[in-house]
Amino acid sequence: MLEIKGVHVDFSGFLALRGLDFSVEAGELRCLIGPNGAGKTTALDVICGKAKASAGEVVFAGRMIGQMEEHRIARLGIGRKFQVPSVFRELTVRENLHVADSGRTGIFANLVVGGAPRSGLHLDKLAEFVGLGDEIARPATTLSHGQTQWLEIAMLMAQDSRLILLDEPTAGMTAAETRKTAELCKRLKGQHTLIVVEHDMAFIKEIADVISVMHQGRLLAEGTVAEIETDPEVKEAYLGSGGISGA
Repeated sequence: MLEIKGVHVDFSGFLALRGLDFSVEAGELRCLIGPNGAGKTTALDVICGKAKASAGEVVFAGRMIGQMEEHRIARLGIGRKFQVPSVFRELTVRENLHVADSGRTGIFANLVVGGAPRSGLHLDKLAEFVGLGDEIARPATTLSHGQTQWLEIAMLMAQDSRLILLDEPTAGMTAAETRKTAELCKRLKGQHTLIVVEHDMAFIKEIADVISVMHQGRLLAEGTVAEIETDPEVKEAYLGSGGISGA
């Protein structure tokens, strides 16, 4: 599904990524971890087009996307949820999903001129899937922090994002919301491919298929939870003696 090959990102002389290499299979749930400044968010930026690789290749479903504009990459099926949710807060949950579901661009075109969503039932099912079935007629501004995050994930699903990038999805969530988000991620994998950047190691341990550990702009290690916990380089650079649960 995704290949990152020897990618460098140079911000005016600062190398945020230094020959990053990793690949993700279709339907996989990949977790990307590492200390602050390791380059995790920059890696997501490169995948979605927010930042451009100064060297190397980014290949999505067989297409080179490293120099494409963000909107073109989104239309290919890559969706990103940032740390701060970006939803239309004055619109209802259903109206937000309608905007995301339509092939038209722009809120005016979708709500006034009229978009072409697949069906109201489809939107209802998306809301149910993320736990917002009872909130579908409520304005997004009335949702809790966790519910707003789930709405944004549902909007990415409405856009048919084959690859979903989640940047610290549990930041600011309650323990109950974090548990629900873990369950949602596990239900999403398979039908979608996910890359999750997160600092909550208990959450990572709950959801990860494969963990990629970054350090100083490079891939330091990759493997299952058990493999990462026992990797001496990862312990030294990031986890310490407490392993993933103690990080």
